[in-house]
Amino acid sequence: MAQQPPARSARASVEQTLRLEMVAAARKLVSLNLNRGTSGNIGVRHSSFFLVTPSGVATEDLSPAAMVAMDFSGATLAGARPSSEWRFHRDILLARAEIGAVVHTHSRYATALACMQREIPAFHYMIAVAGGDTLRCTPYALFGTQELSDLALRALQERKACLLGNHGLIALGRDLTEAVAMAVEVESLCEQYWSALQLGEPKLLSGSQMQAVLEKFKDYGQRGRD
Repeated sequence: MAQQPPARSARASVEQTLRLEMVAAARKLVSLNLNRGTSGNIGVRHSSFFLVTPSGVATEDLSPAAMVAMDFSGATLAGARPSSEWRFHRDILLARAEIGAVVHTHSRYATALACMQREIPAFHYMIAVAGGDTLRCTPYALFGTQELSDLALRALQERKACLLGNHGLIALGRDLTEAVAMAVEVESLCEQYWSALQLGEPKLLSGSQMQAVLEKFKDYGQRGRD
């Protein structure tokens, strides 16, 4: 039996690792109550194509083999039917070379605010974690459409997260670990903002205050260490 060339074997190993990570991430999102049932989806860049979770499969039934490989023209390379939201996964990965993973959730607080089509303002300095002084929200568009993808791309300009009007949340990362962490952080911020609104309109940080935070975030955490 002929052996695979080393380069092909290495690519296959990386792809299998990504597939395993996607299953683990999907289950983590459910365990954190960021998704339920078949809601939400994940996309991950791999070489000249991307992997996306399949359509209509409950998280507990996902397997590495179920992840759908697609090229950037939108053609399915391997697998069954991809998530209906494959377009915004493709378009985000095409537009943002620094992004390796896209996570979409229907988490409780982000979705509640999205249903109000409410942009999240600078009520807390951690809004800057998503890359700006607001967390934008798109107008409503039908799920799975190019219109929704186009709206998401605009809302994500210079951002790593946005709300989809009357729908849910998109979070981005250099890899899947970072994208999941962003989804968790943004859902927490949405919960905090929702809670503050119960007391009235929160006092917002100024543009200069948020700019100082954004500057400080350039070497936030481990990035500023030697």
